[in-house]
Amino acid sequence: MPILRHFTLILLLGALGMLPISAQAYDATWQALQEGGLVILMRHALAPGVGDPPGFVLEQCDTQRNLSAEGRAQAKATGQALRERGVPINAVYSSRWCRAQETAELMEVGEVVPAPWLDSFFRERSERSERTQAARERILSWQGPGNLLLVTHQVNISALVGSGLGSGDMIIVRPDGNELPVVGRLSISVP
Repeated sequence: MPILRHFTLILLLGALGMLPISAQAYDATWQALQEGGLVILMRHALAPGVGDPPGFVLEQCDTQRNLSAEGRAQAKATGQALRERGVPINAVYSSRWCRAQETAELMEVGEVVPAPWLDSFFRERSERSERTQAARERILSWQGPGNLLLVTHQVNISALVGSGLGSGDMIIVRPDGNELPVVGRLSISVP
């Protein structure tokens, strides 16, 4: 019975995209990023809670769920890791939600362009298909030479690649025809 429970836990963690990353896969992902031509899908850094409070207004950050101090440190650490490893970032797009924009800005890896096609559809499920298709088209058209960084939300990433991420984590894809094969995942620890 313990073996069955262990196997079930591995299947569950794998389905949630939460299996630990091997050192070899971790290094290979960094190397692929250094070569460019990839798309980094990043979930905004830690913003405790779920969804947004009642009275949410897109243009007013004080009505939204925002980054915590840990989330701001996480965003800064991720940007620093990308810079220290020489990862070329040629374009940065972000959801217009304040927590996503602040994540992208704190990373300091390039000018942040607000992109409605990366906005959350957590409350607006009817927007899922349109936003996912628009994001998919942008991703599939990316050719580099550097990498494209997209800072967005859990629901958007799950719709694009079928798997979720923890706050501040990244999943890297290589646009290939009409497919988005996953190159790897990265999670940066806050010092």
